[in-house]
Amino acid sequence: MRLSVILFPLAAMCTLWPCGSRQQTSRDHKGADRPAAVAGMFYPADPAELSAMVDRFVAEARPPAVSNVLAIVAPHAGYQYSGPVAAYSYALLKGRKPQRVVVIAPTHYEAFGFTSVYDGNAYTTPLGRVPVDREFAKRLSHGARTIRLSSAAHSPSNDKREHAIEVQLPFLQRVLGDFQLVPIVMGDQGWEQCRELGVALAKLCQDGNTLIVASSDLSHYHPYDDDVRIDHKTLKAIEEWDYLSLSLNFDQQNWEACGGGPIIATMIAAERLGANRAQVMKYANSGDATGDHSRVVGYGAVAFSKEPASSEEEVFSLSEEEKSELLSIARHSVESAVANGKRLQCPVPKSAALTADRGAFVTLKEHGELRGCIGHIHPAEPLYLTVRDMAAHAALRDPRFPPVSPSDLPKLEYEISVLSPMHHVMDVNQIRVGVHGLVVRKDDTQGLLLPQVATEFKWDRMTFLRETCMKAGLPADAWRDADTDLFAFTAVVF
Repeated sequence: MRLSVILFPLAAMCTLWPCGSRQQTSRDHKGADRPAAVAGMFYPADPAELSAMVDRFVAEARPPAVSNVLAIVAPHAGYQYSGPVAAYSYALLKGRKPQRVVVIAPTHYEAFGFTSVYDGNAYTTPLGRVPVDREFAKRLSHGARTIRLSSAAHSPSNDKREHAIEVQLPFLQRVLGDFQLVPIVMGDQGWEQCRELGVALAKLCQDGNTLIVASSDLSHYHPYDDDVRIDHKTLKAIEEWDYLSLSLNFDQQNWEACGGGPIIATMIAAERLGANRAQVMKYANSGDATGDHSRVVGYGAVAFSKEPASSEEEVFSLSEEEKSELLSIARHSVESAVANGKRLQCPVPKSAALTADRGAFVTLKEHGELRGCIGHIHPAEPLYLTVRDMAAHAALRDPRFPPVSPSDLPKLEYEISVLSPMHHVMDVNQIRVGVHGLVVRKDDTQGLLLPQVATEFKWDRMTFLRETCMKAGLPADAWRDADTDLFAFTAVVF
């Protein structure tokens, strides 16, 4: 799976000139100071005016109290559009004195297949010079094969003025004062690149003196209501700390964030540094600033923090009526697909639980034996539509079985598994057999087993881990590898 870099024709509501995706060759700027490229366009060029604007945005922000902030997400559009939202993240940092700030951004102009850590001396803004932590940058570039010291997407020219790092700096300068910068631009936002950057950062940031900033806007150029709907799906997954679903939905372009990769890399790093809570501070879009709701860009401010661990796991449930309705949808969907070759047209349920986005699997059995099982692990669409579509796919598209025939329909038994968000497993001892399902992911290989499978076959934890790896086509002990990830989830099974 890969996270696609979304390259839009950018307008005033997000950035202030068109951008393209053509390959560019950056000049060597080792030892250089990177000049301000968008002063006077994205934000005021006059230092006094810029300071006053940033100070006003931060003073007017009213974020909830959050302690132990390890990382934030902030938008990177022109200040008149996204500045009041970004201020919610930066207001949390007042009084903080981190030694360095890592800013991770997407590329809007250059196409390259690696993560570019700036090889120069400093970034500059009208408020002054921000020195690069060159020793940290050098060590980071040695942390993974996809990370390089480079000027790619950093050094500006007349036709490519990358802004996604620069617009964060005046906020940081006004709120933090002196700090060292680690500027990073992701040329490829694939899963491997996100993971390698996040893991490498976590290894280097154990001293607690580093703040990580993910620079990202959200969806681009939809009508106002569509933008809000798409963005709230993205923000909900962030708050649920489900970066696996984020990666899959960004890859399939169900959701949008130009800095999706930076967000995921930041979550991976923050999690390994002890963060366990994501909180959305503020959401708005360009339509709120301009009054034009025809084509808007979304902005979100998010904080990742380390909070006291909770022993309670959030439990999702469905009423008997909701379960019955989903089983009816599954059955009628299979009958319509098999008998008529048509997708079932079903009315929108009244239940909020059934219209919320959820991953789900539909299992078909015949005389107690498996006849088909297909599902979505990530919340790509409303639950009732996921069940409708996965039921038809289980009947007709499971490659392990011949398609269900009309004569088979009376024999079928239906089982639905509605999935919780996917949470990364940091300690395999936290896996509860019979309660948790597992996803194993290594590079682009992925496999899943539902929680009831371990119960049915009376597996212990180690057997469950090995069987999940083999389901993915990996060696049985692949879960032990440093580059393998495990994700646990619960399921409502009926």
